[in-house]
Amino acid sequence: MIGAAEIVPGVSGGTIALIVGVYGHLIDGAGHLARGVALIVADGLRGRGLARASAHFRSVRWGVVLPIGVGMLAAILVGAKLLAPLLEEHPVATRAVFAGLIAASLVVPIRMVGARWRAREIGIALVAAAITFALTGLPPAGEANPSLFVVAIAAAFAVCALVLPGVSGSFLLLTVGMYAPTLAAVNDRNLGYLGAFIVGAMLGLGVFVSGLQWLLANHHRVTLVIMTGLMLGSLRALWPWQGSSNDLLAPSGDVVLVAALFLGGAALVTALIIIEHRLVARRLLAADIESDPVPDAAGHAPHRG
Repeated sequence: MIGAAEIVPGVSGGTIALIVGVYGHLIDGAGHLARGVALIVADGLRGRGLARASAHFRSVRWGVVLPIGVGMLAAILVGAKLLAPLLEEHPVATRAVFAGLIAASLVVPIRMVGARWRAREIGIALVAAAITFALTGLPPAGEANPSLFVVAIAAAFAVCALVLPGVSGSFLLLTVGMYAPTLAAVNDRNLGYLGAFIVGAMLGLGVFVSGLQWLLANHHRVTLVIMTGLMLGSLRALWPWQGSSNDLLAPSGDVVLVAALFLGGAALVTALIIIEHRLVARRLLAADIESDPVPDAAGHAPHRG
């Protein structure tokens, strides 16, 4: 589901991770992986060995992260073949379904914020929503034939969407004219392009995840408030009727069908939320989002929930 979301412009993989309850695990695992790789380089050059890097690698919840990674890779490979043509042939219907998914999923960060929202927090969420609304309204750039350096830089920014609900990496690529070249690289197995993209993504994760972990640990509530605003603003990119320059158009055609698809997407997310709530009630699933930037002394991530 996360991999499929990353293929669709306007849909955030981080949002899907929040919905299905694996967001905390991904943040934690990405942070440890990025620090482990950085320490391999830093400590290796200084002759300090690999003990610190190994501690971070052992703290990754591989039983969660690896299946998610395999599923994401498979979904991206399949989605590049299936979802891209679907978006081109049925853009209104496809956006309607994903708009319903995102609209219903707003309850996830709202519930995680907890107690009653204060006026200042509502204002912060609205500012974040306005910024995302403006960004998703930018017209797409012309298709580019980017250098590998530009590919890496774009990937470093786009990968932030994987850990930031409401922000779509595919949409960021679309606005700079690199969405179609990236899909083509996946379909054509262009290893040079994909290698540059992966290197840039790892660099982006290393910098961005550390900052997000710190925010979740030290400003948990306001971070979730901002996430809520980002998700709300991202709905602008999923308005079913849009022009070629992302301008919003009035409803037309089979409006009843579009509304039904929107409600169907919302119903799917609502069902997932209800299931998650029942699992939490039965203590089968952790109810909180936590980050763990420091490896456990025993070499394993501490148990939570």
